[in-house]
Amino acid sequence: MSIPNLPIFLKLQNQPCLVIGGGEIALRKIRTLLKTAAQITLIAPDVVDQIKSLITAGKIHHIASHFTEENFIDCKLVIAATNDRNLNKQISRLANKRNVPVNVVDDPELCSFIMPSVVERFPVQIAISTGGNSPVLARLLRAKLETLIPSSYGRLANLMGQYREKAKLQIPNINQRRNFWESVLQGPVAELLFSGQEKAAQHELENLFDKPDRLLQSRGSVSLIGCGPGDPDLLTFRALRLMQQADVVLYDRLVTPEIVELSRKDAEYMYVGKKRDNHTLPQEDINHLLAKLAKQGKHVVRLKGGDPFIFGRGGEELQTLAEEGISFQVVPGITAAAGCASYAGIPLTHRDYAQSCMFVTGHLKDGTVDLDWDSLAHDNQTIVIYMGLIGLNNICTELIAHGMSPELPIALIQQGTTLDQKVLIGTLQTLPALAEQQTIKPPTLIIIGEVVSLHETLSWFEPQAL
Repeated sequence: MSIPNLPIFLKLQNQPCLVIGGGEIALRKIRTLLKTAAQITLIAPDVVDQIKSLITAGKIHHIASHFTEENFIDCKLVIAATNDRNLNKQISRLANKRNVPVNVVDDPELCSFIMPSVVERFPVQIAISTGGNSPVLARLLRAKLETLIPSSYGRLANLMGQYREKAKLQIPNINQRRNFWESVLQGPVAELLFSGQEKAAQHELENLFDKPDRLLQSRGSVSLIGCGPGDPDLLTFRALRLMQQADVVLYDRLVTPEIVELSRKDAEYMYVGKKRDNHTLPQEDINHLLAKLAKQGKHVVRLKGGDPFIFGRGGEELQTLAEEGISFQVVPGITAAAGCASYAGIPLTHRDYAQSCMFVTGHLKDGTVDLDWDSLAHDNQTIVIYMGLIGLNNICTELIAHGMSPELPIALIQQGTTLDQKVLIGTLQTLPALAEQQTIKPPTLIIIGEVVSLHETLSWFEPQAL
């Protein structure tokens, strides 16, 4: 079976290009051409306001007239974006006569080339085409690829470009050179760059050139990943990519099974779950286990609920890794406060109700709930309390004792963002009794403040319906 179209990339920098048409479709094509630094001439008697702005800015040359054969300039590429098919036929015929590539928008029969849907990670470009049969499908495929390809791939391509000639000189054998670059792309250099450590990535690449045998050595690392409050759709692209590369996955009780299952299937899984006063592994042991596994040359992924730096003990784990000289990176997650509040329809700040928000933990290291009540008991402030279920009665009593109204709204959210989400709404005076009447299961989050009154109006997530 023959392929009707040859995928190519044209160099149009400083090259004359012709666009006919002045509407929204022409505008989209002009914007695409502008990215290539082409010299654009537009022919149209009338143009939309956005095109007028481009003309005024001197980015395109405009001929304000109807197209005629005399208007056909010497150019490298032509795009016809008019709603007159007879005129488009004429443009296509003239372009083909002069052997100039021509694209007639939404009319494949009149095109000598097709404008693809493009994923851009400059200088990396991925063009997607359905041969003009379904531009919508091309856009959907592009959307899928956008989620799979980190934006930093462009920076990675630039880094490799800087060392391309050096690689040719030091590794003349083409097969060995290909293996070298494949190892670079799948190893520490790429991961350092993806995590924003460009200088460290360049230094690591320099070391590989000095000692190519280092590529044969497996270097361990730890990725500390925030998994959000429970809904797998709230994972970041980077989190999912690193989970797919894991040799070992450590996870705890706050990470839902649906999220754990998104990790690499043949990885080793270790449950290090923790409940209040019931730890499968003490925190100190988890810290040293991460270091031990990384020293064995493994890529270790540590999954944590919410964000690892907000009441997630992520800092404690990384301190141990830093002391041991182990490479690590942190992937932020949507913290429980933001995720649960959003799914419960409770904005944490609102101009009419709260101009500040305070995150506190209701379970201190010594097991008490002895908080700074004076700083919490303020008007126009939202208080979010993590791990406060056990001390709920004490929390409400102390806030009332320190001047807060017994009628102040308060929400208790169980397993927020999941299909088991449950939201209890009450006041400082009534919620403890309401919670006792219900079967509440951790993890829970408490939100206190006037913003809770918006729940009834803004609530949108209905897990029972799902």
